[in-house]
Amino acid sequence: MTNLYYLGVLGTAFASAVSQILLNISAGKPHKSWIFEYLNPWVITSYLILFGTLAVNIYLLRFMDLKAQNALASATYIFVMLLSRVIFGEKLTKKKVLGNLCIIAGILLFLQ
Repeated sequence: MTNLYYLGVLGTAFASAVSQILLNISAGKPHKSWIFEYLNPWVITSYLILFGTLAVNIYLLRFMDLKAQNALASATYIFVMLLSRVIFGEKLTKKKVLGNLCIIAGILLFLQ
């Protein structure tokens, strides 16, 4: 059952990455006024996803160690890098890949 909780945290990490991508999409669009920079479907959806992931993470904390949850939540950076590559066509530099490999190593180290 613990593996299911780990998958849940990885799912919330992915959802957080999607939330960040939506904010980035909104930032790149022109808006009629400053209020529409914050009150548009991209931003509202992003924050709804973020609040949902926070609620799920709080629930999952009841069943797993804080250390494991924080380690797995750092996978958000990996998902952001991959989604940025797919959606925005960002280049994967050696520094980005090396940094994400360090994150993966840290996750594996903490889960031991």
